[in-house]
Amino acid sequence: MSVSVNIQNVTKTFGEITALNDISLQISAGELYGFIGPDGSGKTTLFRILTSLLLPTSGSVMIGDLDIVKDYKKIRKITGYMPGRFSLYGDLTVQENLNFYASIFNTSVKENYDLIKDIYSHIEPFKNRKAGALSGGMKQKLALSCALIHKPSILLLDEPTTGVDAVSRQEFWELLKKMQQKDITILVSTPYMDEASLCDRVALMQNGNLLAVSKPEQIINQFNGKLYTVQTNNMHTLVRDLEKIKAFSMVYRFGENVHVTDTMSSGNFKSELQHALNESGHQDVLIKEIDPVIEDCFLALMDKDQIR
Repeated sequence: MSVSVNIQNVTKTFGEITALNDISLQISAGELYGFIGPDGSGKTTLFRILTSLLLPTSGSVMIGDLDIVKDYKKIRKITGYMPGRFSLYGDLTVQENLNFYASIFNTSVKENYDLIKDIYSHIEPFKNRKAGALSGGMKQKLALSCALIHKPSILLLDEPTTGVDAVSRQEFWELLKKMQQKDITILVSTPYMDEASLCDRVALMQNGNLLAVSKPEQIINQFNGKLYTVQTNNMHTLVRDLEKIKAFSMVYRFGENVHVTDTMSSGNFKSELQHALNESGHQDVLIKEIDPVIEDCFLALMDKDQIR
């Protein structure tokens, strides 16, 4: 049975460093909830607090009706945790690792096989292979199987898709959707902004602070202004030259292109921008208005003038 999570005014400091700054949010039972942000944003620290591996400096956390400090033993029994780094026993086989983690919770693979079969079926043909010899995607599936083997009410996955190939990432998120149907509250942290759209709700984090908490589509709808992608024959100097024009609130690289936001409000943005770039020596200028994605919104939230 899935559980809710209630985080109230949680702060965590390490000496003079504030890893989490007054974090408050509520997660409903059965949600697939994403914590999105770059390295150093506080995601792992928060997950370690939620799994009772760290104590908050101040604030409180309730997992269902259990207090993260007073009831930590009960919380550990209903929690599945997959840390960011592969932490299983590399010298044990796939099957030995799974049997070991099942025995810790006084259960067996046979008893809960239905819960993990969608995942474990991918690696079962390699059950006699040592875990340390598995590929990144296979290690990921084994770690998830071990986290689920005791039938937890809440599952915390700390950057589970970091370092795996695109196909494995897609397969992993498909598996998470299936897990959600088994009445489990799932919390996922990731630095990949594109994975935000796969969650029911997300919390965007930066430097220990919450920038936004909402459904992915609602965060995108809050983007203020028009967004354009720009290409020229001289991408090397494009950002620098755009910053000199000073006609935008944001200029940043986005893959092979550069994104800019319109603050002229003159109706002639594209033609004026093209003229300015031509004056700067750029040719083959391509300017196209586009819809923002979560990564654009994240950068806009760091520039608060861009968010209503």
